[in-house]
Amino acid sequence: MPRYRHALDQFDGRTLLTDGGLETTLIFHDGFDLPAFASYRLLAEPRGREALKGYFRTYARLAQERGTGIVLETPTWRASTDWGAHLGDDPQALRAFNRQAVALLQEVRDDFPELDVVISGNLGPRGDGYVVDEQMTAEAAERYHSEQIRTFAATEADLVTFLTATYAEEAVGVIRAAEAARMPVVVSFTVETDGRLPSGMPLAEAITSVDAATDGVARAFGVNCAHPDHFVGALAQGAPWAQRIGLIRANASRMSHEELDAAERLDDGDPRELAASYGELLARFPSIGVIGGCCGTDHRHVGAMGDVCLR
Repeated sequence: MPRYRHALDQFDGRTLLTDGGLETTLIFHDGFDLPAFASYRLLAEPRGREALKGYFRTYARLAQERGTGIVLETPTWRASTDWGAHLGDDPQALRAFNRQAVALLQEVRDDFPELDVVISGNLGPRGDGYVVDEQMTAEAAERYHSEQIRTFAATEADLVTFLTATYAEEAVGVIRAAEAARMPVVVSFTVETDGRLPSGMPLAEAITSVDAATDGVARAFGVNCAHPDHFVGALAQGAPWAQRIGLIRANASRMSHEELDAAERLDDGDPRELAASYGELLARFPSIGVIGGCCGTDHRHVGAMGDVCLR
């Protein structure tokens, strides 16, 4: 049984690291072509597999050097039914990719026997991730995400994390599917430059409504794929809902989602400035237990976060 499935000691008061912007690193730094931002398909080729393993080893080393543990997300943000079909992968192939992704992180964990490595099965939205197109009901979302979650539940994954949630109903469905599979779950919302979800719902309402619909069973909530400037104002209220936030994976760029989608060059911001904003967030919100990056960030940003936040 996975070591952290019940204890989940990444949330026991320590601050753990996670990785940065996997897909932007692979595309802009390593020169990979990732149709639909689907990094999972690199598992099918030796060069891609080695690039993925090297990427995760870099972050494991950062955590080891800073005396903390790390949460590693499987490269499976797009490894769900609709996206797989779009890329030519049937459900059987997707199950294999999801299992291979966990096995890859097991190899990384074995390479660092003295390091606490938590393996998270990564889920992405059924839709775009930046734009809310066709919204599912919570029931439809539960059906859609159950297949991938059940696959992770049969592996050594310690939990599942839903990154870049754009509306509340899909988050509810993911949590219910995870609960049915007896998997701990973290849900991370993305926000626009005004601090609201792409659906228009305020972050506070999203977290409180999802908690209410699921009896608060999510292990934590998070914010990802937005610069801290975009959501720090929403957190300024200091309400109890803000204490449910345990994960921050911010962008290096202050660009909007629309601008990022259209950008042909990587905006990697300022690692030290981004790290300083994390230090301020953690000082105000001690519930944040896992820190890392999203689009445009790499080992420089996460290393700087560790230097600031793990003193």
